[in-house]
Amino acid sequence: MKYLRKAWHWLTSMRTALALLFLLAAAAIPGSLLPQRSLNETNVNEYIASNGKVAEIYDKLQLFDVFESVWFQAIYLLLAISLIGCIIPRSWDHYKAWRSKPTRAPRYLEKMPLHAAATSERSFDELQASAKKMLGKWRFTEVQPDEDRAGAYSISAERGYARELFNLIFHIGLVAILAAVALGKFFSYEGMVIVVTQSGSYENATKVDQSTEFCNTSTSNFDSFRAGALFDGTGLNPFCFIAHDFTAKYLSNGQAEMFTSNISYAEGQDIYKDESEWQDYQLQVNHPLRLSTDRVYLQGHGYAPTVTIEWPNGEKRTQTMQFQPTETTRFLSSGAMRFDRRRAMYPDLYERRQNQIALQGLFAPTAEWTGENGKMLASAYPALTDPALAIDIYRGDAGLDTGVAQSIFSLDSSLMHSGQLQKVDRVNLTQGESVTLDDGTKLTFDGASEFANYQISHNPAQTPLLIAALAMLLSLVGSLVIKRRRVWVRLRPNDDGTTQVEMGGLARTDRAGWSEEFDKLYRILMELPDADEVEEDDIWVDD
Repeated sequence: MKYLRKAWHWLTSMRTALALLFLLAAAAIPGSLLPQRSLNETNVNEYIASNGKVAEIYDKLQLFDVFESVWFQAIYLLLAISLIGCIIPRSWDHYKAWRSKPTRAPRYLEKMPLHAAATSERSFDELQASAKKMLGKWRFTEVQPDEDRAGAYSISAERGYARELFNLIFHIGLVAILAAVALGKFFSYEGMVIVVTQSGSYENATKVDQSTEFCNTSTSNFDSFRAGALFDGTGLNPFCFIAHDFTAKYLSNGQAEMFTSNISYAEGQDIYKDESEWQDYQLQVNHPLRLSTDRVYLQGHGYAPTVTIEWPNGEKRTQTMQFQPTETTRFLSSGAMRFDRRRAMYPDLYERRQNQIALQGLFAPTAEWTGENGKMLASAYPALTDPALAIDIYRGDAGLDTGVAQSIFSLDSSLMHSGQLQKVDRVNLTQGESVTLDDGTKLTFDGASEFANYQISHNPAQTPLLIAALAMLLSLVGSLVIKRRRVWVRLRPNDDGTTQVEMGGLARTDRAGWSEEFDKLYRILMELPDADEVEEDDIWVDD
């Protein structure tokens, strides 16, 4: 029990709380330097593949899952316990100090850091009334001569109790922020959805022939979705939006200057109204759509090529599929497409599987042909000015009927290795160009559209977090501005009707400005003129 008590006192000391706060900040550094699985698992896998044994050690130390790691959560929990353990006894001590009377005047006021003494021609009663009026806004108490340490009438006054109160509010706000962040992680969710839109600025964009509407009514509507441990996927705030376009502005060197997307949206029961009655909003980077409980952010964009397959019997399939940007400056992108034939043409499932078409390759919004033979595709500029495809074409079983999930950005390599998918051609196509395969199937590159990446975020702790942060900021200002100080006034009546006046002052915190305030109090009590009119012999202040 003795050691447990010592451990508790050590954990709940302010020094330990500060050390844990610094340790928490230091522990978060790897989370900003290394890729995190919660944000992009693909980047983590690429990092591990590129860095070998070192990355494996990082993974064992949970450095790719910093904010979900056991050691980070342990520091977080210890910091919360330490702060709470500091705040509760300090709050009780502050309450007792606030309820108690100010400390009686010491016997020897001349030993105080600030001291003044003089003899006033005014009577004892007049000075007593003046002292009580002067200290009316202070917490003060009167001490009669039989209780005073020096055997005289005295007044004890103290001011600045709010400093400790603001200090406590600051620490309570810090605990509230920690609690709000933790609760937000439990009940929040974040989803990403890719919507292929009509380009708002480029003539080479193809017309979008698929839905550009997203509704926050089911987790299955998201392309990726992650939520806190206590969020079960129900209770989504219902809203819908339609992405009308996407526009990107670039500098001459290809650097992105601004992304813009015009949308129409409705929330709650308004989603059942005609779309013409929905509200319009222009999404921009760092200018999200703020709904009642959710935020819609414009995160980024990419390109979605459109390809049409025409089989020898005249059957056609057109598909627009987003490609993943592999080079984020000029947007050279990689991706894949899969085309299936109609069941009426191939009633037999096995035969239909052998005639599926799959594509995999690169897309460039502004084509630049490099290499010795000038057939290697690169991108010269991120805008959609001269789109081109460099693709491998496969025929066979593309895995569309297996029920096994596949990446939308790449084909299943096991299907190629097993011979189920066989390469039939490798071609480079610019917009409008076609290629005819050995069986008469015609493939046409129709152009491309842009897709926008929208992030929907829900965090019920945002408002409490904001309130706690504002409380911390205001209380920090208050604790720095307010100064706690004490002053004592001792009065002794003389036989000739005059009164001996003695004052002492003590700053409980820093002394900045306290000497001037003490001097002002003394001059008010003694009814002395302004400082520049006071003779040296009229006042004696011992500082």
